[in-house]
Amino acid sequence: MSANRIESFSDGVLAIVITIMVLSLHRPQGTSFSALRGATPSLLAYALSFIYVAIYWNNHHHLLKTVNRVTGSLMWSNLNLLFWLSLFPFTTAWMSESHFAPDPVATYGVVLVCAALAYFSVQGVIVANQRPDTGLRDALGSDWKGRVSIVGYTIAIPLALWFRWGSLTLFGAIAVLWLIPDRRLEVYLAQRPDEG
Repeated sequence: MSANRIESFSDGVLAIVITIMVLSLHRPQGTSFSALRGATPSLLAYALSFIYVAIYWNNHHHLLKTVNRVTGSLMWSNLNLLFWLSLFPFTTAWMSESHFAPDPVATYGVVLVCAALAYFSVQGVIVANQRPDTGLRDALGSDWKGRVSIVGYTIAIPLALWFRWGSLTLFGAIAVLWLIPDRRLEVYLAQRPDEG
């Protein structure tokens, strides 16, 4: 099996995740722009989750381009990542329908932590299956963004229970951090000799 097959399957799952999220958006109960106010929680939750799915899709794409050999552990770790990402529509809908109540916001944070840990797992499996001289481990470095994200999500979970807006602000700030392009894998792939 090639990494392209894993990537295609993952792309399909993420496309379905986005589709489910957009279908969960609440339509305004009226014909004027003022009717959009009632849909604001739904739109905000959708926008945040869409950005997170886009970030995972982009980074996952670059990460899979580094794969030389597909193993069972890679397939299972990738499925673990997709499982957590597939919960985004559920937690997004719960947050928006509850108008960002504390428990749904905390649950959203739990899913974010688990997805981030699952991504680390995929990354670790890929690095472990590479020859040490490929330089992938060095290219990834300490992955400070990934570590900051996990710490931020972990702080945001209990924070949501007594200051949900602080928790949501933290989720948004971490998403913005990831919107700043991370070129580590692009540089690595550009410098890697063609193995095809």
